[in-house]
Parts: sequence; structure tokens; C-alpha cells
Amino acid sequence: MADNDPGAPVLSLSAMGKDYAAPVLDDVSLVLNPGEVLALTGENGAGKSTLSKIVCGLVQPTRGRMLLDGKPFAPTSRRDAERLGVRMVMQELGLVTTLSVAENLLLDRLPNKTGWIRRARLHELAARQLAKIGMQNIDPATPVARLGIGQQQMVEIARNLQDDTRVLVLDEPTAMLTPRETSHLFEQIDLLKARGVAIVYVSHRLEELQRIADRVAVLRDGRLVDVRAMAGVRESELVQRMVGRAVHEHEGRDRRVAGPVLLSARGIGRAQVVRDVDIDLRAGEVMGLAGLVGSGRTELVRLLFGADRADSGEVTLYENNQPVQQARKGWRSPMQAIRAGIGLVTEDRKSQGLLLPQSIRVNATLSDLGAISHAGWLQGAKERGIARKLVELLRIRSRSIEQPVATLSGGNQQKVVFARWLHRECKVLLLDEPTRGVDVGARADLYAELDRMTDAGKALLMVSSDLRELMAMCDRIGVMSAGRLVAVFERGEWTEQSLLAAAFSDATGHAAATARPPTASPVSDPTPVTADTP
Repeated sequence: MADNDPGAPVLSLSAMGKDYAAPVLDDVSLVLNPGEVLALTGENGAGKSTLSKIVCGLVQPTRGRMLLDGKPFAPTSRRDAERLGVRMVMQELGLVTTLSVAENLLLDRLPNKTGWIRRARLHELAARQLAKIGMQNIDPATPVARLGIGQQQMVEIARNLQDDTRVLVLDEPTAMLTPRETSHLFEQIDLLKARGVAIVYVSHRLEELQRIADRVAVLRDGRLVDVRAMAGVRESELVQRMVGRAVHEHEGRDRRVAGPVLLSARGIGRAQVVRDVDIDLRAGEVMGLAGLVGSGRTELVRLLFGADRADSGEVTLYENNQPVQQARKGWRSPMQAIRAGIGLVTEDRKSQGLLLPQSIRVNATLSDLGAISHAGWLQGAKERGIARKLVELLRIRSRSIEQPVATLSGGNQQKVVFARWLHRECKVLLLDEPTRGVDVGARADLYAELDRMTDAGKALLMVSSDLRELMAMCDRIGVMSAGRLVAVFERGEWTEQSLLAAAFSDATGHAAATARPPTASPVSDPTPVTADTP
């Protein structure tokens, strides 16, 4: 095939396979055409990331053959693939957090003169790169470590929007993005398509695939089960092909019956990131938390869990509508919050939620070692029995409970995080982007577990950038803007437009006319109890 043949595929894959202890990818053949978006979908563990990493040089195939512009293509590293114009935005970020945004964006081509970096030129080029993705408000000199996960994701995307790109693989690029950031990304994808760039778009958000993709390829258990034009394909058809079973939606569900308040925060705040927030979490319900990247959602959750210390306010726990424990300026540490009966499913499971080299067994039971030990000694049989029950309950796909968590797919890793909080009894569970990078089948399993938790009388707070998820699962949705909780909607009151209007408000709630302002609960002025009780 000639390089200048407009009808020739940019990339061809023939009978690709990859084996570890067992085959994880087998006999996958695909072509990718210039200027098209090929959606790659399937359950976690279906082989999507493995196939993507093979294309981009991060994993070496066991068998198969690839052609790039009709010539043999066998990259031995990510740098090797990038040299040939094949780039990848990975689900797990690859930024150097100790460097600035500008340095990350231009790490392999820093402008210099006689060995000295030209800072002004560096920041100028970085600002242009950020503008491509609608992030003009980020200072290129900002250390990446100071950015939220969503903003880091945008920087990672901007880093890969290079002029020499022939193939761009996007692995769950919008998992941490709000609709505004997603819209900027889609605009860039349209421009890339117009330039003839071929794009592989890996996502579990099926509504995005219908918006952006020309064709869709479905993987199941490492094999290609379907390739078809995206036009006219219904979500239900894709789900059926992906998981082999029907998955029920929750949009029409009734509001759960709310029980008494289990946790309340009054005037909780930290610097300018969270400002004077009042919030109540009630037994038997899910409260959602929406807002743009940087609105303070994650920061509020961290304050409620003691991961950060508040500057002001207090957190109170209740039993039978009576205050039993109060922490002025929040909990002193996560351990104090855990002892009080509060759990957290973090937004960044790999760096903050899991011990990756350790087994499923260790990670699932780590939250309550006292329950599996006697006189200071671990009881191995009891630990293994509990771990097996949790794996079975959550349908964690693994070889055994001794499998290292690092080798699991993203969705199964997330289930292990959930297993930890099933092992340790908690009254309040904080969920920060709990289904990030999780496929529809695993997501349905996690949703079923949330229903079981609320049926058991737990109070759940769910942060999500996916408004459809919040509208499907929550009984109330609060909206954060500029560090403030500007509105709270009851089920039946919200629309996607009203939630977005509140998120874009000026932190006074004026743009959210249809929303109720945040209100104090009947127990908003509790009887004082001992402060900072361990």
C-alpha cells in the first residue's frame, strides 16, 4: 500500500494475540482508516487496554502482525511508536507531578539556548498547547501536583495533540472530565479527523461513542466479537454484545426513603477550595455531588474523611437523631474517621486506594485486621474465607484471591476497593468517582452493591463527573461551584440543564433558579459533645 493512497488504512492489525499465564487477547484483526474514529469497547478485562498498549509499543504481542501506512510496524517502546506518529493518552496518567505543566507538555523538546531552558518560550508554547484543549486558565508554570485529577487528565491529552500524529489512542479520556472539558476534547477530535488522523477511542460511556465514533469494535474475553458502523446502533445492543446479558438502567427509579441524619457538616471550609459548606447525609439514601473540575467536590470529600484538615466548621455523627461524636475542624486523620465509621472510595485507586503489588486477599481485608486476627496473630484460614466471599459477592474476575491487584483490570480493581469497605463495617461511605474507568457490566455490579448498602441503612455520598450516573443513582444531588454548595436538588426536580446551570453559577446560586438552596436539617444545631473524640 502506498503512503499517499487515500483509500489505504493507516493501521492494520492481523491475528493479534497476547498471552500471560493464559491468553488475554487472541486472533484480533482490525483496520483503522484515515480521518475516522474507531470506538473500542468491552467489559473490563476484555483486552481493550492490552490491544491499545500493543499498538503504542508499551506491550509486546505474543503473535500477530501490524502495518503502519502499509509498512511493517512493530514498536519496541512508547518512544519508538511516538517517533512514528502513534501516540496514546492512557487511562492511568503518565505525568511527572514534580515538574510544571509546561515542562510536562514539552518534556522531549524543551526550548533551550546553549543548554539553558528558555522559560518564556517554554511557557508560550505550553500556553498554545493548553489553548487547543480549552485550558487557557491554567498557568503553565503550575506544578502538576497542584492540579486536580481532572485537570491532570486534560494536560495529558494536550501533551499528545502533536502535529506529527498519525494514530491517536484515547483510553477513557473523559473519565474525569466534566461536560465542558469533554466538549473541548470533542472539538479537537473533529479537527484531528479533518487532518486525516486515525483515532482509537476507548470508553465505557456509550453515549459518547454515539456522538464521536464512525465505527465500533466490541471485545469480549480477549476476542473481537463485533465490528460495525456506529450509526443506528442502540446502547442496549452494544451492552448485550459486551457483557452477554441485559443490564438494567435506573433512570426511572423511585426515591429511596430517607432515614435519620448520620453525618452532618456545618460551616466546613479550607482556604478557598471549600467555603462554608453545610451538608447532611441520611441513612438509606445516596446524595450526589456534581460540579465542574476544580469546584471543590473532591476537596470536600477529603475534609469529611480527614485526609485534609479543615480551617473552620465541624463534623458531627449521629445515632437515633442524637449527636454521639463531634470533630471541630473535621477529623484529625483518616484513621479517626474510619474508627468513627466513615469509609472512602478514592478517585485515584492506584495511588491512594490500593497496595498494587499485594494480593486481592490483602487489599480486601486490610481495612479491619482485628476481624481476622486473634491475640495479635493473623488467622489465615479466616482471612482467606472472607476474601473468597467478597470476590464471589462482587464478581471480581481473577485467577485466585492471591492474584496481585496490579494485574487486575480497572473495574476489578475498583471492586477490590469496595470489598475493603464491605469487610469493615461503616455507617457512612464517601464515593469519589467510584465508577471511573469501569465498564457497564462491572458498573451494574457496583450499583447493585450501593443499593444493598442503602437497604442496610448506610448513608452514601457520591461524587461523579457523569451527570447521567448521578441522575440514575441519587436521591438528592448537591452542586458545587467555586468551593461552595450552591444548590441541592431532590429526585424529580433536576434536569441535566438545571444541574449544569448551577455548576456554572457564580457560587451564589443565582444561576440555579429551579434548585432549592442548601437547607439545614432538623438536627443542624446539635447538643455539644466532646470535641475531636478519637
